[in-house]
Order: sequence, then structure tokens, then C-alpha cells
Amino acid sequence: MIVALRVLEANARVYKRTWKGSAMTAFLSPVLFLLAMGLGLGSLIDRNPATDGLGGVSYVSFIASGLLAATAMQTGAAEGSWPVMAGIKWLKTYHAALATPVRVGDLVTGNLLWLGVRVTLSAGAFAIVSAALGALSPIEVLAALPAAVLTGMSLAAPVTAYTAVAKDETRLSSLFRFVVLPMFLFSGTFFPIEQLPGWLQPVAFVTPLWHGVELSRAAALGFETAFPAVVHFSYLTAWTAAGWVLAGRTLHRRLQP
Repeated sequence: MIVALRVLEANARVYKRTWKGSAMTAFLSPVLFLLAMGLGLGSLIDRNPATDGLGGVSYVSFIASGLLAATAMQTGAAEGSWPVMAGIKWLKTYHAALATPVRVGDLVTGNLLWLGVRVTLSAGAFAIVSAALGALSPIEVLAALPAAVLTGMSLAAPVTAYTAVAKDETRLSSLFRFVVLPMFLFSGTFFPIEQLPGWLQPVAFVTPLWHGVELSRAAALGFETAFPAVVHFSYLTAWTAAGWVLAGRTLHRRLQP
């Protein structure tokens, strides 16, 4: 575990050189989303009397609680893809690390711990902006933050495993185009999934993001969820654990064939 923490520290040292750019994006993105979708479009939606499906809350509060989990999901997927591909193929930093006492298991654990830090920072930035704009109260964002972080890790670990077997970056582009983006749009972030066609709703039910959005919204706004909270928590934990194990196996095969 000590060696894995050294890997975590190495990632943090690299991040110290680039944190300003990512921090700007982490704060600017929620500002734009909440102003445009929440306060802009939301002002029109809130005037419509047929908005009982939002649970009696304003649209900006509805999407803020969902976007908190969705932002963490996107961060987890992004950090588990391009940086991992760089370590394997482009910069070969993983190969360099394995020339030291670092083992593949240490590398996987250290990197996934770092992904947890990145997801937490990203979700934390969104939470701060949500509270500052009045979309959610400070207590509400603090209640929803753990669910958002778990949602991010439920994507970060499996995407890391997928990246380890991807031959080139086109596979990553396909992942985001056909999996991450549709999940972002159709997992209850912007509207209740009951608005989806009946045949598409079961697809949304199996996505980690839907469970994360449900858990985040329940924690922040007190919404009743389709399943007990423990089911959502267990589902996200299972995705994280399975992805962690698969990441260890696939990276071992890729780096030490």
C-alpha cells in the first residue's frame, strides 16, 4: 500500500504543474450549465404548471443535483481513458514505473486512488458553484457529494480496464461517443427517465449514472428513489470493485505480457 501511495504522490506532483487549467474548466463548466440550462431554460420550465414530475422543486435544483453526479461520471471516464493511454502507449510512464520496485498492482491502486482525488475535486468544484448560485444549499451539496464521487469511480475503474485493452485512441473516442455521451443525456440528469420511450427506460436503469443521479438527488432533495438507497449504493460499488479487479488484470496483461 505504501508503494501505491507513492504512485498517488507522483500523479499529484504532475498535477501541480497543470492544475490551473483544469481548475478553470471545473468551475467554468458548471457556471455555464447552471446559468444556461438551469436559470435560463429553467425559468421557462418552472412557469409550466405541468412540471409535477420534478418533485415540486425548481428545475435548476433538479438538474444541479443530477449534474453533480454526471460531472463526476464524466471526470472519472476522462481520467480513466486518455491519461491511462498516455501512460501505456504515448509517454510510457507506466513502463518506466515498472522498472522500479512498483508492481502492476501498486500502479493500478495508486492510479485509481488518484482518480478518486480528481473525481472529488471536480465534484467539489461543481458543488461550490451550485451553492454559490443558489441551485442547492451547502447542506444539500454536502449530502450529495459522496454519491457523486462513488458515481465517478464506478466509471473510472471500468474505463481504466477498457483503456488497457484498447489498441489506439479511436477506441476511446468511440467509448465517449456511443457510451458516455448517451449516458450523460439519457440517465435522468436533465429530465425524469419516465419521459423516455418505454423500450429505452430499462437501458437507462442499468447505467451506473442513473443510479448515481437517483442517489445524489435523494441525498440532496429528499426524493424517493425507484429502489432503496442501499440498492443504488451496492450497484455503484459493484461497478467500482469489478472495474478495479479488471483494471488490474488487463493492465498486467498489457504491461507484462
